[in-house]
This record gives sequence, C-alpha cells and structure tokens, in this order.
Amino acid sequence: MTVPSLMQNHQRKTYVTQLHKVYNELQQAFMQVITENNAIDLREAGLGTQTNIKSFLQNHFKVVQIGELDLSEVPWGNVNYKNINGTNYDYTGTWSCGACATIASGAQICIDNVNCYTYSYGGYSSNYGYIFVDVNGKKGPNIIGRDTFFMTYWNDGVIDLPKVSPACRTQGICDGSSIKDIRESGTACEASTIYTHQQCFGKLLNNNWEMTY
Repeated sequence: MTVPSLMQNHQRKTYVTQLHKVYNELQQAFMQVITENNAIDLREAGLGTQTNIKSFLQNHFKVVQIGELDLSEVPWGNVNYKNINGTNYDYTGTWSCGACATIASGAQICIDNVNCYTYSYGGYSSNYGYIFVDVNGKKGPNIIGRDTFFMTYWNDGVIDLPKVSPACRTQGICDGSSIKDIRESGTACEASTIYTHQQCFGKLLNNNWEMTY
C-alpha cells in the first residue's frame, strides 16, 4: 500500500475508535439512568424533556460547553458538512427538543429527548430520539460517515438505527427481512440525505466497527 493509503486507513480507524468510545459511554449512561431511577425505560427515567437531556450530558460526561437547541438551530451551527462523495450535506430540519455538549475529548454530542419521535409497526410502538456525534468537534474533515455520525436511541436505552426498534430486536417484529438488512438498506452513506444519514453507522454495526465503505 502507498503511504497516503496507509495514512488514510489509520485516520479512519482513529475516527471509528473515537466513535465507538462515545457510543459505549452513551449506551452505559442510558442503562445507568434506567437502573438508578428504578425505571422501566428512559421516558420513565426522565429523559423525555429537553432540560433533562442537558442534565444527562452534564452528569455523565466531562462537559466543556453545553446548550439547548432552539427551533432555529441544527447541531452543527454554521459549519458546512459534506457527504463522502463530496456533495454538501443538506439538512433543512431543526433539532428543537434536545441539547448539545462539547466534551473533554473534543467530541460534540447532540441528543434529542426520547419523546421526540414515535415509531409504530406490527402493533407495537416505541419512542426514540436522534443522536449526532462529531468525534473531533468542528475540526475537519466534517464528513458524514467519516468523523461525523447520526444514530437513533430507543426508549429501552439501546442505540441503533430507525426501524431497529425494541420489538424488532427482541421479538423479530421488523419492518424489513432482518436487522442486518435494515442497517444496510438505502443508498445512504456515500450521499446522505435527511432520510438516509444513519446508514454509515449501520454499516459500522454490521461490519464489527470496521469502516469498509
């Protein structure tokens, strides 16, 4: 392999390692909140409000800077994020029910409260929220699927993708042939849109945290 290729592979592994660390910390924090509050899920544990999301970040991470998101904001402010294919990542929505924090590692984490969205399929409904992680904050390359990722966390505290709901994971009631297929669905990743921007994360989960795309 050439030197540039080796450097590129090393950088990708670094991004994945940083993301995996944040993922593990978030997953553990969600489960801890449920246990500490003797709750059945994150809603009952209090993560259904914007104010409590802010407190959650402050209580479980070494926060350098924090703030709630209002109706006019997106997590990345006026930073220009791009897709892997070089096109601009165009997001026209807002993050109106969560909070953002820059933590000591330099990563930026933004979390919706878990009451933001409801997913229903096969007679089962679950609440969920989105997570935005930029593993190195505002530093480049600011590319969706490289140093920046979107994820979904469910009311039971598990982080995965949309449609990989508690009923899908525990009872096999999935809107798709399998969890693996749901994570790989869509053209996503190389040219993310508001509807497909989590597929890069899905590919990482399917490939044992290897950035093969």
